[in-house]
Amino acid sequence: MTMDKGPSQTAASIAVAPPATSPTSPALNLASTRVALAGRQRAAASREVALRVDQLRKRYRQVAALRDVSFSLHAGERLALLGPNGAGKTTLIRCLAGRTKPDGGAIELLGERLPPSGGRERLGLVPQDIAIYGDLTAAENLTAFARFHGLRGAELRRRVEWALHWTGLADRSGELVSGFSGGMKRRVNLACGVMHSPRVLLLDEPTVGVDPQSRQRIFEMLNELRDGGTSILLTTHHLDEAEQRCDRIVIVDHGRVVADGSFEQLVRDSIGTSRHVRLRIDRPLVEPLPPWQLAGDNAARDGLQTRLDDVAGQLPQLLQGIAEAGYGVLSIEVHAPTLHDVFLHLTGQKLRD
Repeated sequence: MTMDKGPSQTAASIAVAPPATSPTSPALNLASTRVALAGRQRAAASREVALRVDQLRKRYRQVAALRDVSFSLHAGERLALLGPNGAGKTTLIRCLAGRTKPDGGAIELLGERLPPSGGRERLGLVPQDIAIYGDLTAAENLTAFARFHGLRGAELRRRVEWALHWTGLADRSGELVSGFSGGMKRRVNLACGVMHSPRVLLLDEPTVGVDPQSRQRIFEMLNELRDGGTSILLTTHHLDEAEQRCDRIVIVDHGRVVADGSFEQLVRDSIGTSRHVRLRIDRPLVEPLPPWQLAGDNAARDGLQTRLDDVAGQLPQLLQGIAEAGYGVLSIEVHAPTLHDVFLHLTGQKLRD
């Protein structure tokens, strides 16, 4: 549904039981987070497909914004959509939300093919730009958006009460949104986009411009939605969010899908799982010491680097070789592959504006 006046926000619906309110918890340990994500990834393979994109194409005059883009979002999955500026992410989201008509291909929502526009009652969209009314209170904003989606009476009041607790803003419900911090506005913006309980939620940069505490709270809110059965597709430039918080990652570039899989799959299929080892020795290197190479633009010639597949098995022998050559080791750093490394490997390092 779209509005004729005021902020615009595409929406759609089907019910998710309101999750119980829970206090803000501390940030999860990264290792346990990845264990949990791995379990959800295995489960995702056997779940129904909530959203399917098949050979989607869109051209603007001489520019092919989307070139046969295909991927699926499973039920209860959180999928990160990544790509450089101009890669086609915005066009894709607009096609999914029914705001742009694709030139070809198909979009299926919960097994049903979507028309170019309309038919998205079970889909929700939370845009990057804050799309709420500053001259209304938090409760009034939630009520307004609930009415836009057809909620009335007791169901409307129940959803507004749930949303105020879900956002952690029950005690600020009567205050004008214009006086809220950026993080609080983001939470209200998110709540307004799910008042109709969508089965699939599209999020465009949900944590842009917010502090770490607000980012943590927003992802706790998303956890509750996912646990209630909502499938989530989000775009983000925070690669750590995609790596640590999402079950799967799709990377698009120049209008094409260039990678699709879990973080571990993307690492294995692109740059490999070897570790980058750097160390500093106690004096300049006099002659080559394979497999070590000078690290970067190292005028002092005391920084060395190499890549190892088995750090525990290979590094002790290499350190012994350095000692036998007469050098002492001052420091050692071991770096595991990151999504940042994968992203630059797949999309290049050239700046795009």
